[in-house]
Amino acid sequence: MEIVEIRCLRGPNVWSTRKYKLVVATLDLEAYEELPTNQIDGFYERLKMAMPSLHSHHCSEGHEGGFFERVKDGTWMGHVVEHIALELQTLAGMDCGFGRTRGTGQYGVYQVVFQYQCERAGILAAERAVAMVVALAEGQRFNVQHTVNELRTIFYQDKFGPSTDSIVSAARARNIPVIQLNDDSLVQLGYGSRQQRIEATLTQRTSYMAVELAGNKFACKKALSSAGIPVPEGAEVASEEALLAAVEELGFPLVVKPLDSNHGKGVTTNIKDTHAALEAYNWAMLFSGKVVVERYVQGADYRLLVIGHRLKAAARRIPASVFGDGVSTIRELIHQTNLDPRRGEGHQNLLTSIAIDTALDTHLGSLGLTLDSVVPSDQQVIVSDAANLSKGGTSEDVTDALHPEIARMAEHISRIVGLDICGVDIMATDVTQPLEHSGTTVIEVNASPGFRMHLSPLAGKPRNVGADVVDMLFPAGANARIPVIAITGTNGKTTTTRLTAHLMGQQGDCVGYTTTDGVYIDGRLIEQGDCTGPESAHKILTNPTVDVAVLETARGGILRSGLGFDQCDVGVITNIASDHLGMNGIQTLEDMRRVKSVVAHAVRPGGYAVLNAENEQCVAVAGELDCNVAYFSINPSNEHVLAHTCEGCLACVYQDGYITIIDANETIRVEPIANIPAAFGGKCRFMIENILAAVLAAYCQGARLSNIKKGLVTFQISDQSTPGRLNHFHFSNFEMVVDYAHNPHGLHALGQYLETVESSGKLGIITGVGDRRDEDIRELGKVAATYFDEIIIRVDDDLRGRDEQEMVGLVRQGILSVKPFCRIRVIGNELKAVRFAIKHSRPGQLIVLLSDKFRDSIALIKKFRQLEGRSRRAKPMLAVTAD
Repeated sequence: MEIVEIRCLRGPNVWSTRKYKLVVATLDLEAYEELPTNQIDGFYERLKMAMPSLHSHHCSEGHEGGFFERVKDGTWMGHVVEHIALELQTLAGMDCGFGRTRGTGQYGVYQVVFQYQCERAGILAAERAVAMVVALAEGQRFNVQHTVNELRTIFYQDKFGPSTDSIVSAARARNIPVIQLNDDSLVQLGYGSRQQRIEATLTQRTSYMAVELAGNKFACKKALSSAGIPVPEGAEVASEEALLAAVEELGFPLVVKPLDSNHGKGVTTNIKDTHAALEAYNWAMLFSGKVVVERYVQGADYRLLVIGHRLKAAARRIPASVFGDGVSTIRELIHQTNLDPRRGEGHQNLLTSIAIDTALDTHLGSLGLTLDSVVPSDQQVIVSDAANLSKGGTSEDVTDALHPEIARMAEHISRIVGLDICGVDIMATDVTQPLEHSGTTVIEVNASPGFRMHLSPLAGKPRNVGADVVDMLFPAGANARIPVIAITGTNGKTTTTRLTAHLMGQQGDCVGYTTTDGVYIDGRLIEQGDCTGPESAHKILTNPTVDVAVLETARGGILRSGLGFDQCDVGVITNIASDHLGMNGIQTLEDMRRVKSVVAHAVRPGGYAVLNAENEQCVAVAGELDCNVAYFSINPSNEHVLAHTCEGCLACVYQDGYITIIDANETIRVEPIANIPAAFGGKCRFMIENILAAVLAAYCQGARLSNIKKGLVTFQISDQSTPGRLNHFHFSNFEMVVDYAHNPHGLHALGQYLETVESSGKLGIITGVGDRRDEDIRELGKVAATYFDEIIIRVDDDLRGRDEQEMVGLVRQGILSVKPFCRIRVIGNELKAVRFAIKHSRPGQLIVLLSDKFRDSIALIKKFRQLEGRSRRAKPMLAVTAD
């Protein structure tokens, strides 16, 4: 048994438009294809013993134990791998329940699909599940707990900390999109120009100056003192001499802490003699170049959390402690306490493990204890002199008990310091009393305060402070999303995308769009190449200048990673035809419909799926959707359009020479086709379809008709605005057309237009695509023979797994089956084919280059045209070799 490939999906996909995080493992069962589970002696019993928790899996039986019943009766190993991978993650603390296993059409090869929370853990779960199945099948032992521990470690390493997670969860609860921008806690909430970014509990609104002030404890204390806020008297020192002078002035007890540290690092409290003060000073100097010495304040330790200058939570912080049993040492008691599953390293868990370090030894020494001391039964020992959660402390929520005067003081402090999210640490004897009688003293102010103590206090009411941050960043009524228009289909995607972007740009918004030739922002190319996958979509959606996103969304990206967005406002399917069949488990046109329809299924409630009523596969998609449907058709009498509009639904048709919108029985004539350059005078059917789709997409997104009209008459088809899409080049004696048509459906649509172009003869420069089926390559040759008088078969550098002879042979077979005496020439590469065609062109001839890597060819064609312009006669020009 072998894993052929593992892919991780991160957005709506062919398996689910709701479960975004899925592992897709392509699994070759090899010999186990002939061995279902009931034919492997003892497999059922060994599986049940190794992983009894699988009893909770219902499977298709619909009840607990259902999966084990399937195993006992006989099921395939891919199915078993799916369930084990899910259960391994669940045992490691990741709630994963969605899974599917399907055949690929290749003997013994399956796609095993299952949910993940952490990508690295999901991949490892797939690998370990296969290893476990093989081990059990062969009667060997498999250490399940070891794998669970591995997965748990990865999960806690990779997941968000509690503070970040609370904000992210609150954003998702409000349907605000979330994009993790690095491997840590830098996160974008929202899309494009409406985004807000956070890093833990810092936001993009957090003032740098405020963070600096909060970080300088002495300067911050002075600012608060000058505003009448009660703070402990103290001094800033940088030498032992200065320390002793401060001790002399302040007296004992004291607190010594680093000037600019956090999380309680280097802090010593309740210092009662000079020797302890010197030790505390040297400890603090390890964390900062300067040290703050201040009077120790009696009372309990509290954290007040202010968000958007409003107090949202208050918690009493309780130092880490253990309770004696009369037998165990303090070291053993700490170990027992750290076994609490809520505790972990750093800030990943709700509580932090109590660390045994120098600070703890020193603190115990001040109490006359050591780690080996045995504590009497039920006696509490505080093992830390700091109440920070990062030191193993716990918390109790006191928000509702906090006196309003203390709350107002905390809000005032947030404004003095300038922090949008502000943690105020106070000492107080009774926070239920007014400020003057509560004994309140402000110890310090914290930028980027942790939320753990408020989210899950050991006692009291949890506070959803992550939601308070989201409400601050996105007040009621604020929209975190920019309009997203996604466009897919077999042919016409790029031109439709470019035209839609042009129409939306007439609004004055900054439009970002992706295409097969690059990523564009506000009309400027920022990245060249095939940019139709989720990574390119993210470049648009994470750009803070983009007001509208128009995203060409190709089959490959959907299968490889899923969509690059969680939902769109408009989803366009130009058409669905036979291309890329036989690849990635997509065997039939219905399979391809399932892939393309992901875009339509991702349309938000109330949004529109824009579908081609002339294409039966698109019509079939319409019946699957919950969103609004808008049809476009070049034929105003199309039966689907007529039925649709009779119900008051939206459509766009080509009627009486006009691009026409039918909206709730209102007929809107948008623009005469004669005024639209991209329509080529109405001669190009597929361009009219692209125009209809783009107009409908813009209209559904709320573009004004006046702007749609303006966009239609100003959009040009050229090698600048639509490179490689029906680009015409005029020479004195002949014409050239460069187009992307690379499959039979696309070439047939192009051919219908070419029939309207007068010429003395038509020469096609074509090639097959190596990763297509034999019949698809032959079909391309057949269609080419229908429209061209003579053909040059060029050979790409990348034949995608085929050799040159095989490729040329298949194309030739297709051509000759339609036109047995067709003149065929084979030329080694595209540029050579272009040079040959131009040099041997005949008067009135139309040369058509079908190319997917058209930039170099277009540059060569333009160079020939420039050479012609320098000569009065075409013949000498054609003798020149253009390099």
